[in-house]
Amino acid sequence: MSGLQPVLPSNQAPSTFEYGGDEISAIVLDPGTAWIRAGFAGEDTPKSVIPSDYGVLEEAGENGGKKYFIGDNDVHSIRPGMEVKNPMSDGIVADWEAATILWREAITPRLTTALSEHPLLMTEPSWNPPKNREKTIEVAFEDFDVPAFYLAKAGVCAGFASGKSTGLVIDVGASNISVTPIHDGLVLRKGCVRSPLGGEFLSNQIRAYFESANIPLSAHYQVLSKTAVEVGKPAEAIYRTFAPGEEPTESYKRFQEERVLTEFKECTAQVWVGPGPLPGNNNPPLEAAHAILSPGGRTFEFPDGYNLVFNSERFRITEGIFHPPSMLTAPNPDPQTTPGLNQLIANAMKDIDVELRQTILNSIVITGAGSLLYGFTDRVNAEIAAAFPAPRVRIMAAGNSVERRYASWLGGSILASLGAFHQLWVSKKEYEEHGPNIVEKRCK
Repeated sequence: MSGLQPVLPSNQAPSTFEYGGDEISAIVLDPGTAWIRAGFAGEDTPKSVIPSDYGVLEEAGENGGKKYFIGDNDVHSIRPGMEVKNPMSDGIVADWEAATILWREAITPRLTTALSEHPLLMTEPSWNPPKNREKTIEVAFEDFDVPAFYLAKAGVCAGFASGKSTGLVIDVGASNISVTPIHDGLVLRKGCVRSPLGGEFLSNQIRAYFESANIPLSAHYQVLSKTAVEVGKPAEAIYRTFAPGEEPTESYKRFQEERVLTEFKECTAQVWVGPGPLPGNNNPPLEAAHAILSPGGRTFEFPDGYNLVFNSERFRITEGIFHPPSMLTAPNPDPQTTPGLNQLIANAMKDIDVELRQTILNSIVITGAGSLLYGFTDRVNAEIAAAFPAPRVRIMAAGNSVERRYASWLGGSILASLGAFHQLWVSKKEYEEHGPNIVEKRCK
């Protein structure tokens, strides 16, 4: 028993000895469109994970201001008039007031109440504009009063999480899919590309299919009780009713429906193995490919008990990610001009120096919650092998879903815990001397 390490309380940071750093234990914050992850450097999972979506009631706070509802419990509670919003747009901050409140809530009191005692490392997408980068360091020093700060590229951190400082990082996030080439821990900017075909796009595809097939979409909050029914039979459920003026807002309803769409993505949706587009449409008839696509189908049960078996439909829903002309009718990006994942990878590699291509193709890292779709990694492997037949292609995708979802945070945790990293921190004194623009010089 003497060899066992004591378990730290959830709000206690590891000592500098335990993670080998020269600084007081740093905090790592990884803000995304769907989730905000925070934890101590040197640990293998974030201790604090909260939704990026939040509830807000106008004129309900102090002095008639806004009242925010943050975290899983609060944002899912039914409140008349509460709008559900998100501070991010295209993976970057659009609402700084809300983002600052969310970031603080992710750190305090879940990790520490003394932000002034902990250096802060934050992640950012490779397309984050200079104005936003300067605002981020300003929030860190002016609002959070941290002693030191660093802004790290999410793609580089995801590479570190897989033990790679050189490679091609394919990140399937909520708002988009990004392809980021990295070399020796630095982003090769000319090869960075992205497309708005992430988790939100896939949710729209599922919603469009349900509408076209007249499949009713219920949300968990609407159902008081339900009775099991046979496949395809109408639901037998008792639904919640609301008095006039007590109804949830449309944004709340859509937010709750998104939970069900996410469950459908995780349990039912599947990617055609490829290479090449899914059979159907202008390709061989989809019905003729049923034997290949769906040997048994998958059943999905909605919150009210209604359930169906989905066969080839579950492949059609995801095909737009790789082949945009196969998008279902919905308010989507233009299928003729929006590049699919195949084209994104080709565009990224085209802009990389020839002598680096082999090395980068030998270390392809797949990350992001959207990449957990069944068959996704196999399809990427098939498409890359078809597009680049000569070089040796090696794909790395963590089998652990937690590592796949939290790769950027985990890489930031590794980076901030390195003994030599203390040289890269931007101190508060340097910030006061040079201003927010120092982030452009120090955080490449």
